[in-house]
Amino acid sequence: MRILSVLTYYRPHTSGLTIYAERLARALVGRGHQVTVLTSRFTPALPREEVEHGVRIVRVPVLFRVSKGVIMPTFGAIATRLVCQHQVIHLHLPQLDAAGVALRGRVLRRPPVVTYHCDLTLPPGLFNRVVNQVVHLMNHLAARAALRLVTYTADYAAGSPFLSRWADKVEVIPPPIELPEVTPAEVTRFAARCNPQGRRPVIGMAARLAAEKGVEVLLEALPAVLEQHPEATVVFAGQHQNVLGEVSYWQRLAPTLERLSSAGRWRFLGVLDPAEMAAFYPNLDVLVVPSLNATESFGMVQIEAMMRGTPVVASDLPGVRQPVQHTGMGRIAVVGDARSLAQALLEVLGDRKRFAGNPQGVAAAFTPDACARAYEALFESLLLEMGRGR
Repeated sequence: MRILSVLTYYRPHTSGLTIYAERLARALVGRGHQVTVLTSRFTPALPREEVEHGVRIVRVPVLFRVSKGVIMPTFGAIATRLVCQHQVIHLHLPQLDAAGVALRGRVLRRPPVVTYHCDLTLPPGLFNRVVNQVVHLMNHLAARAALRLVTYTADYAAGSPFLSRWADKVEVIPPPIELPEVTPAEVTRFAARCNPQGRRPVIGMAARLAAEKGVEVLLEALPAVLEQHPEATVVFAGQHQNVLGEVSYWQRLAPTLERLSSAGRWRFLGVLDPAEMAAFYPNLDVLVVPSLNATESFGMVQIEAMMRGTPVVASDLPGVRQPVQHTGMGRIAVVGDARSLAQALLEVLGDRKRFAGNPQGVAAAFTPDACARAYEALFESLLLEMGRGR
């Protein structure tokens, strides 16, 4: 099949959505399909077109940004040409441009499929409320034109006002998750980078430093953790400065973070590549996912941690709570409640063996190939439904 995947940001931008799209694209190529990614050229240094790991990437120039969105005047013409060249259109929401591409797919009889990754919740403010409403409208128009809407879990679909409206189109496909193998020596070497003083326990967080990730809840929970574990330290993997749309959030948290960093209780590691992430998780005693709203629909880092035998404390959000509920490898905390988060962390840190679970079974359930096979079957069924065959 010739598959066109459309999303606003793609690699090297780092987010759960871009990692998902990259893993799926590569897995589909590995199964013999042709995959083109249509995305924004969000920084001028990126090439307009290239091929990475068999995936063709076409980037559209950006004229200017609106909050986290991008305005691309030539997007429509390029999208029309590419839709004509492909058999299936795969759209990743939230995305401002998805509705037009989905409509092109219906008109040109290329079945459009939407993967709904999460709700869009921008920071407070009149302008951001307007942007939220515009994107919300475009998402619904895309859903109307799409033949199917894919989500990670039935739990998130049931709790999402957006997906509930389109329940007859919803299909659940678990996300593609993988980590490269690393040696014990590589894990030990990484320990010198993430925890040079050798303090224990180590609490990890892997995310962008963004308002919806709940970093301030972890900061509020830390004193209670430090009271029982005076040597505890937090290591943060991911972009923490100059995050799109999050400068004011960083400025608000910076004094506390700088104080903790100076005391050796917080360490920023920056953006890690896959091999570094694989060495990161075994150096943790627990991973924390204190997300605050439906912008987080699952938290793939939870599965990555569990694959390496590391337990997780996650927020009690639809979808986000699923990995812990299904594996027993951790605890769930009340959303936005620092006391509940501290209690959950202390429970896990007090007896990690209780939360050992089955890392091999977790890894087997989320392979990119399994995800690609599920999409492949869906795409083929829709091609037959539209009378186009494979």
